Amino acid sequence: MRPTPWQLIRRPWRGAASSDKLPATCALSTRRTSDLFKAPLRDSIPILSSSVGLSSLQKHSADSTKEKMLAIFHKTVAHPPQELGCSESTSNVPPMPGYSRRQPKSSDEILRDFHSAHPAHAFCATFSGGAALACLGPRAPPPSLLHRRWFCSFDEVYCMFVGSLDNLSSLIRQYGLCGKSTNEALLVIEAYRTLRDRGPYPADQVVKDLAGSFAFVVYDNKNGAVFAALSSDGGVPLHWGIAADGSVVICDDREIMKGSCGKSYAPFPAGCMFHSEGGLRSFEHPTKKMQAMPRVDSEGMMCGASFKVDAFSKIATMPRVGSAANWASWDDSY
Repeated sequence: MRPTPWQLIRRPWRGAASSDKLPATCALSTRRTSDLFKAPLRDSIPILSSSVGLSSLQKHSADSTKEKMLAIFHKTVAHPPQELGCSESTSNVPPMPGYSRRQPKSSDEILRDFHSAHPAHAFCATFSGGAALACLGPRAPPPSLLHRRWFCSFDEVYCMFVGSLDNLSSLIRQYGLCGKSTNEALLVIEAYRTLRDRGPYPADQVVKDLAGSFAFVVYDNKNGAVFAALSSDGGVPLHWGIAADGSVVICDDREIMKGSCGKSYAPFPAGCMFHSEGGLRSFEHPTKKMQAMPRVDSEGMMCGASFKVDAFSKIATMPRVGSAANWASWDDSY
């Protein structure tokens, strides 16, 4: 039976829970530990959904919380565009006077820094397949009046979602879900499972049907697959980069990315989706290729490239119908 958001939220946040209640390859923790990225944690808590209303926002209006969600995937799990990384020739150039060079950090260091910044609210899920998801719990201040923060799982598919969907009710009916127990993250999980199981719609159309401002990261623990997307309006900030060990880092806070990935980071392109096997593609213009654009920071140094739709390109693919029109047919677009 699918757990409802209320069933997830009403569990005690500080309650004791043994890791045997979670999948053997996944564990959650609110404590600072070493080697977070390499192995599941001993002390664990139930997975929680986080949605904070207006009363909670007024209570925490004085707090300034930038960090919301963080995802790290080993280089064997996700393969980002090569242009996202900063070249060695550029990284060896000395910084300008008055600036210090930012060295990229390892996955363990990035997770520990995220925990240290929010020891009372942050928790993370680590997977033996080489993935880690970190987020703020339900007691943390909400992103904004219009945005919600969710962390949900079903059938070993995990989703972190920030934002809101304007057409959530109609999508719930379209996918045949229970309206009272379905939030945005659970809907995204259901949409992902439909695509994964060779649903009748192309991946770009499924994501394009999501109306609103949102950013989400999905990790499929069964298949070791990653799926991330950012709405067309770019209303929710999202960045991605490459850590010192080659892992892919996705986060909605720019300062974390600067401190974690050095020069090898860039804004995640709006209106685009990323799949660990299919690569980066625009769901607004699925027949166009993505073009890497050189990017220079305030120090005049080359950084990880940003990506835009190449209006003069076209992906040569044969028309597909039925179950063949899902993301299994994606070609690399970079």
